[in-house]
Amino acid sequence: MAVALPAAPAVADGAPDERPDVPVGTWLAARTQPAVQLTSFTYTGTVAVPTSTINQNAVNQLTEQAVLAVQAGKISSDERSIAKWLFQQIAADVDTYLAETTPERTVDAEVGGLCTGWWVTPDGYMVTGAHCVQVGETELGQLFAQQALAKFNEQDAKEIISGLQNIAADEEMVKLAQQIYVTFNTNHMKIRGLKQSLSVLQSLPGGGVDKTAKAVPAELVSVGESYPGKDFALLKVNGQQNLPTVPLGDDADVRTGDSLYISGFPGLVTNTPFFSLESKLEPALTEGPYNAKRTTQTGVPYIQTQAPSYQGNSGGPVFSKDGKVIGMLIAGTVSEGGEASESESFVLPVSIIKEKLGEKNVKPAQAVTTVRYNEALNDYFRNYFEDALPKFREVQALFPNHPYVAKYISDTQAAISAGKDESPRPLLMWVLIGAGVLVAIVLALVVVKLLGKRRRRSSPPVSYAPYGAVPPPSWPRHQLPAGHAGQASPPVPPAHGGTYAHNGQGGHGARPYAGGGQYGNPPQGHAGQPYLDDRTRDARYGQFAPPRDGHSS
Repeated sequence: MAVALPAAPAVADGAPDERPDVPVGTWLAARTQPAVQLTSFTYTGTVAVPTSTINQNAVNQLTEQAVLAVQAGKISSDERSIAKWLFQQIAADVDTYLAETTPERTVDAEVGGLCTGWWVTPDGYMVTGAHCVQVGETELGQLFAQQALAKFNEQDAKEIISGLQNIAADEEMVKLAQQIYVTFNTNHMKIRGLKQSLSVLQSLPGGGVDKTAKAVPAELVSVGESYPGKDFALLKVNGQQNLPTVPLGDDADVRTGDSLYISGFPGLVTNTPFFSLESKLEPALTEGPYNAKRTTQTGVPYIQTQAPSYQGNSGGPVFSKDGKVIGMLIAGTVSEGGEASESESFVLPVSIIKEKLGEKNVKPAQAVTTVRYNEALNDYFRNYFEDALPKFREVQALFPNHPYVAKYISDTQAAISAGKDESPRPLLMWVLIGAGVLVAIVLALVVVKLLGKRRRRSSPPVSYAPYGAVPPPSWPRHQLPAGHAGQASPPVPPAHGGTYAHNGQGGHGARPYAGGGQYGNPPQGHAGQPYLDDRTRDARYGQFAPPRDGHSS
């Protein structure tokens, strides 16, 4: 007897690391977000500015010039117009009309900035931009002046306006007076006890990017020149292991017209008070075409792209559609008002990043954490929830600080409980099932055959007539009807048996099964709901909705 075993399903849809049938951005964001971190640099110090005094002789001479300007009709003759003209002249040359005096005024101040960095080795090496770890002396002075001198500038402006006696100051006059002292105090400001610190904002054990995150100190290993130079910096966070990382690609992986994907922390979110801390710690993913390759006057290559970027995205990795880093976001164009332009972003190519890593003998690598996490994600997006769950748990054991794996474990368990799992079964399992069915069939045949023999041996001969027919008459032997050579033997009753094999058909996505009749009921088929994910459009980091709703990044 030939017995057909159930057909074994395909092992998986494609290679283990092949992208599932989800949008590129969804797949990219899920794989790369754990390695992308918010970084900060901080300067602290004591700001000291002198008290100012008016150089009366210089102001008297300026007043005489004002009288001549009135007589010449260059300015109006009313006192308000004359006062505004005087303030404009003083603001244009403050050191001629103001002088330092005592006492010195001091205030403790702290300034800094937020950027994006990404792990390149499992033991704590991180790549970011040079301008994300240090600023020039001029820019640093401007930052301290903006943060520390506002109170002094306001007080000084009130004093000079009060000297106008009967002239009521309007908004324009107040701004002119403040500008005088913004310029003077900034020019004469001194910063003492300057200290710098670098840190990475990292979640604590337990999983989840939430209020348990803390700033972890980072060491500056190397730094290049800020844009338009080789804007690269290498940080090291000590005491790390099994960190999630992202792989490096090559410059040749992308060309004009290809889509690029930027991951990072836009300042329009991190600097907005009404967003939660969890939201601020989620990198955003943006997408745009590779426009052109550019080269600075000093020979540094840059990639121009239309993928949107904002202040705070600096230092963020830029990916190809295959999930490899092809560069780092460094700069973007801004309007005259200081607002970012989405039409032009500039990316330092990965060849420069590799060059700088090589100078410090740092070799990019991936830990088992990243390998298992990526495998689990691919299973998750294919609805292979039972296959994904142990891999997610392994990631959590390897790296308890992982910011997203706890959420995936929860979502995976919920999907399994809801009957949405479509994990393929191993070939050995199907062979064992088929062997079990074959044994059951053979045993059934043996039982049926034995029962049939026993029934034939124990039953006496019985004459059967058709139901409702009259018994035949007793004809003398010599008067038998033609064609009858003797008394017919009674028919043998049939042996009673069952059905031996039954290949059932389940619903959509149902698993093949064997059985039928009295030997087993077919298992319920699993009609899993496809998991569709639109996270590429929002680039929401780390917020993963239930599988039927999808992720948004």
